[in-house]
Amino acid sequence: MSRSQRLSLIAALFAGALPFAGHAAADPAHPSGLHVVARIPGPDGGWDYASFDPTRRRVYVAHGAVVLAIDVDSGTLNPAFAQGNRLHAVVPVPGTDLIVTTNSGDNTAKMISATDGRLLASIPTAEDADGAAYDPKSGLVVVICGDAGTLVLIDPKAMKAVGTIHVGDKLEFGQPDGAGLFFVNVEDKNQVAVVDLASRTVLRRYDLPGCGSPTGLAYVEGARLVVACGAGAADILDAGSGKAIASFTIGGFPDAVIYDDRRHLALVPSGRTGTLSVIALAGPGDNTITDTVPTQIGARTGAVDPRTGKVYLPTAEYALPAAAGQRPTPKPNTFAVLVLDR
Repeated sequence: MSRSQRLSLIAALFAGALPFAGHAAADPAHPSGLHVVARIPGPDGGWDYASFDPTRRRVYVAHGAVVLAIDVDSGTLNPAFAQGNRLHAVVPVPGTDLIVTTNSGDNTAKMISATDGRLLASIPTAEDADGAAYDPKSGLVVVICGDAGTLVLIDPKAMKAVGTIHVGDKLEFGQPDGAGLFFVNVEDKNQVAVVDLASRTVLRRYDLPGCGSPTGLAYVEGARLVVACGAGAADILDAGSGKAIASFTIGGFPDAVIYDDRRHLALVPSGRTGTLSVIALAGPGDNTITDTVPTQIGARTGAVDPRTGKVYLPTAEYALPAAAGQRPTPKPNTFAVLVLDR
């Protein structure tokens, strides 16, 4: 999420914020079965995206100046696995012992050893290095520089930038289709841009009527895009044409779409309402919210363990109300990663 959007999100988030909704027990009213079963406490500080490393069975959380690493099988937390500078994304690189982080504090992509968290290289990007995703076709990590409106292509094995693509406007999260295209949300124009990574060109843009400030994005089965809208909606599009398939009202201020491909679900955490929307995607015509699970106010990003289906959502409690014109501050010793299970 860009700095400007995050400031406005947080200000609105706590204007009339709802009470804590977590610690829910299993409830037949929630057909997914998902509910909060544990909280893994961590150090104070802000956070952005979370990701899952299936090889090492870890959840990574971009947490201010450090990468948190959770061993999901033991539940143990390494509170400072790697260092960063205003971290936003942590991307495991398949088939390697590398992860790539994005750092808007110094506008870099950092190459990190997945074995021990050592810094291997720091690669300059454009302004506001924010979201990032691995493209399996090219083997590149695409870094989304939101304020610059630019994608920076990182070759993780060569540990260097190998290209840039200027998209324009203010960019948010993006995802590849695995066949050479990359889709990225354009937050200030309410669009999704379609980029050809090989030719380094923007092919087209899809308008998102009614989707204010698109944030999270996932490319899912059936060549569909699931877009989370900051204003409190989720849109599903045909990735080939941009045609709208479905649109839903969800909780306010989501910042990620977590795709559980094994269970054919898109999971959208909403920070303002402290809820997780569960969207069924089993077939081309199956685009339905099947559950809305209580989580906690502030839980807006996360990751899923593809083996177990457990969901991990970072969040914290806040001191309210905030002073006029000021950002609310997290209460000391309240940061935690919520664990949802069935």
